[in-house]
Order: sequence, then structure tokens, then C-alpha cells
Amino acid sequence: MGLEALRKRLGEIRDEAQAIVDAADENGGAFSDEQQQKFDSLMEEKDKVEADIGRLEKLEGMNASAGRQTSPAQPASAKAEPVYAKDSIEDDPNRGFSDMGDFAQAVKNAGMPGGDTDDRLRIMGAPSNFHRETSSTDGYMVPPAMREQIWNLMFDDEGLLSAVNPEPTESNAVQLYADETTPWGSSGVQANWASEGTQFSPSRLSTEARNVQLHKLYAFVLATEELVADASRLNARLGQQAAEAIRWEADEAVVNGDGVGKPLGWYNSGALITVSKEGSQSADTIVAANVTKMYSRLLQQGTQGAFWLVNQSTLPQLQTMTIGDQPIWTPPTTGLRNAPGGFLLGLPIRFSEHAQQLGDKGDIHLVAPRGYYAAVKSGGMQFASSMHLYFDYDIEAFRWTFRMGGQPFLSAPVSAAKGNNTYSHFITLAERA
Repeated sequence: MGLEALRKRLGEIRDEAQAIVDAADENGGAFSDEQQQKFDSLMEEKDKVEADIGRLEKLEGMNASAGRQTSPAQPASAKAEPVYAKDSIEDDPNRGFSDMGDFAQAVKNAGMPGGDTDDRLRIMGAPSNFHRETSSTDGYMVPPAMREQIWNLMFDDEGLLSAVNPEPTESNAVQLYADETTPWGSSGVQANWASEGTQFSPSRLSTEARNVQLHKLYAFVLATEELVADASRLNARLGQQAAEAIRWEADEAVVNGDGVGKPLGWYNSGALITVSKEGSQSADTIVAANVTKMYSRLLQQGTQGAFWLVNQSTLPQLQTMTIGDQPIWTPPTTGLRNAPGGFLLGLPIRFSEHAQQLGDKGDIHLVAPRGYYAAVKSGGMQFASSMHLYFDYDIEAFRWTFRMGGQPFLSAPVSAAKGNNTYSHFITLAERA
């Protein structure tokens, strides 16, 4: 079968598959056994046809390259060097697209009934950026440069997900081996004094294996035909805003997640220490004794990068706080130009809507981010587009998906070496009503 015939057949396969999807949608979206079998058969044929197209396109490229050769002909006895063709689009991190809006338009057109797949989505035959998410949903991986841009927006310095430094993984679940022992405890690795000639007493690591599930987080965006046609506006919506929305939900889970279908945040974990308010303390206030007592409960091991996470409504309380005649809030080293922020007892302040309103439990947190374990799917963002669900409304649907999981390393605060106190990486203040 020739190249044109193969391309024609690929279009027919797409139309037949779309017809099956449309028929299933009329019955609630579920495939019958017959529809599923036919759809899977079409997908297998599609893979074979795309592979055949790829081979013929490569051969066509080689023939074209050979036809443009201008160097003198080699003697008959000379061994001809093989000619290799490579599509330069693979060297382009944007895969030939100008921006996210341009890419989204191409995906949208490819998903239209009878639509043509943009050559930029089909790199040298079987597309290297094609992604099958389920048996009935197809999508395209975002070009590398655009994935990197979205990734950077998600993990910029302002986000909590960046602060906990998530570990990449290829799996949808990972084993966390947590060691909650302390150097002064009775379990785990121990150090002992030895008299001359006495036998050493061994100690062992004390680790607990916990399963950390990576949960799917998505941004599902609807766009009118007018917006889809405006690539520059669509680029801003799909790039900046999708990344910001996903980052917000990821950060919210790190702080407040309940562990059901999402990561377990420190606020709902057994590792959280809640410091009581002062006996005579007024409602909706934060006093110096609150923050000094919170600081005294911070576990000193692994506290590099510790910071205060507070709601912005606490700012008037923090800026006037003193011990004696010494302020315990200090502005940024560059002055008030970067306020709010600054430092409280020498640790930086991050204002965040993930903290509760002034007076509620959780309006101020003391956080050591290394005490939180997070994992993200190393494949990064995935992107898909669908129009048939919203055809009657002239609306296009775009979807980003991302997987992450997480929980604090500690399952409970650890006991002090001396005294009855407990310490943790996460401390908050009780309600002051």
C-alpha cells in the first residue's frame, strides 16, 4: 500500500473510532463488549498503519536527500556511505509549535471528526509524543519546552511543593521507609561507650515501610471557539493559569490534605503539634509567648529551611510583637520594599491562603519542610483535548493531569531526651476565640 493510501486509511480509522465513541456517548459513555473489541482492533491497526507511514516517510526523506546531493560522484569501486534522514523538528523543544495556544489548536483539530492530524503531532511516523490514557481517550504529550515551562511555574520558589522538594518516580505508588528514632531514644541506631576488652552491643535501623499513593490532580478547562481561535489568549489560559491552579491544589494538599484521594497534609496528620493559647489571651490575637512556645517545640534535626507559614490577616499582630523592648518581627534585609514577609525569631515568614484566618487554629504554622515526604510522577504533565462532549455548545475541553503523593515522615511527635516535651517538624497554634 502506498503512502497516500496509508494516510487515507489512517483517516478512515480515526473516523470509525470516533463513531464508536459517539455511539457510546449516546448510551452514557460506556462501551459495549462489541464496541470495545472493535475499538481495540482499530487502535491496533492504527499503530501498524502509522508505523508503515513512518517507514515510507523515512524512505521518502532519504530519496529526497540523495536527490539533492551535489558532491562529485564516487568511483564505482568506492563503497557508498549510507544516507540518513532525520526530521529536524525533533531537535526543536517546541516540536514546531510557536506556543501552547498553537499546540492546543493542533490537538483540537486532530480530535475533530474527519479532522487532519497536524504533521507536527506525528513526528516521523508513529508519533513519539502520542499518549493513550485509557482505551477510549487519546491525547498528546505536551512538547518538552512547554512541559518544562509548566513544570517551572508549578515548582517556582513561591510554592510549598517546591519547598518540600518532591522525589520523582516512575510508579503510581512508592514505599516510604520512615525512621522515627532519635539519637537519644532506646531504638534505632545507638552509640555506646565501651570499656577495654568488652564486646560491642549491636543496634539496628528501625524503619517502617509505608505505602504512598500518587493521586491524580487535574485542571479541566473549557474554552469557546472564539478563545480557541485566539492562540495568544489561549496560550496564557492553558499555560500560566493551568499551572497556577494545579500548584494551588498541590500546595493545599501538602498543608491541609486529608489523605483521601489526595496526599495527607501536615495539618491533618499525627505529626502536628498544637500549642495552647495563653490563659488570659484575647480572641483573634497572637502574642510573643505563642510564637516562642511554638519555636521551642520545633524538632532541631532536619530543620534546614524552616519557615513560618501564616495567613496575611496576622500581619498587624506580628509586626508589633516584642519581647521586652525588642521586636521579634524584623523586616526583610532589603527593607520594607519586599514586605509583607520579613522574619519572626530569625526565621522567614511566608504569607499564604493555605493558612487559616486570624484567631482560628492553623492561622500560624512553624514548618520544617524536610519533614514532609512528597513524590511526583516523573513523566510530568499530560495534556488532552476533547470536543465531542461539548459539540452542541461550541466549546472545546482541555485537560491537564499530574500525579503526586505525600505525607509527613513522622507519624507522631517525638519525645525529648530530657523532660516531657515533644517535638515535631510541624507546629501550629490553637484557636483563640
